[in-house]
Amino acid sequence: MLLPTRSSAAEIHQTAIIDESAEIEDGVSIGPYSIIGPRVRIGAGTRVGPHVLIERDTSLGSECVIHKGAVLGTDPQDLKYADEQTTLEVGDRTIIREYCTLNRGTVATGITRVGSDCMLMAYVHVAHDCRLGDHVILSNSVNMAGHVTIGDWVIVSGLTPIHQFVRIGAHAFVGGASRVVKDIPPYVKAAGNPIQLYGLNSVGLQRRGFSDEVRRELKRAYRLFFASTYNTTQALARAREELRAIPELDVFLDFFDTSERGVSA
Repeated sequence: MLLPTRSSAAEIHQTAIIDESAEIEDGVSIGPYSIIGPRVRIGAGTRVGPHVLIERDTSLGSECVIHKGAVLGTDPQDLKYADEQTTLEVGDRTIIREYCTLNRGTVATGITRVGSDCMLMAYVHVAHDCRLGDHVILSNSVNMAGHVTIGDWVIVSGLTPIHQFVRIGAHAFVGGASRVVKDIPPYVKAAGNPIQLYGLNSVGLQRRGFSDEVRRELKRAYRLFFASTYNTTQALARAREELRAIPELDVFLDFFDTSERGVSA
């Protein structure tokens, strides 16, 4: 049940400013000098630190932790934005560290979304209309342009800029200080400027319980695309003819079918 803003079931510092339309659930704590704006919803057990701004039209899931100085739900940095009502959504148990900035969406999609069980380290920027899956880790000073899509279990190391409309596939690992201007396929390692692929993210896949058989088929697919003379169309055809039909392989192949910016190699 949603509670009145200053219910005894929520711990709200006396210096915090809470808009009367904000909805604060049980067990929420809000630190000194934080500002919670109109139409903000904060889920049960979420902790909001000091000097946090949640500007408006933002939904936080349960048991999130928002650290000092983070700024959420601000207007998109897009010259086409005309004050239309858009939103930011953050899932459950996500950690947002110091001085991260997360903008709302634009009329293009209406929403910026961060999944559950994510960790955004200090100074991360999530721009308008970005979509982050679950269990995503973005290290310090990862800067995303608009419309970026990041799949589940992706790790992006620090000081990495990501170009607008880029997609990073599930379970990929991107090394620090890389420059991501094209799509990064699922399950791979990538690093550098210009960025290059360095094989499967084998350690990550093993830690997450991918079987030997699945990793073997993904490795064979990787070789068809990146260690042969085939072009993308030829590699797709060979993979579908020669490799076992398993869901993880379908995810890998479909990524190439739907890439609009082109895939990093």
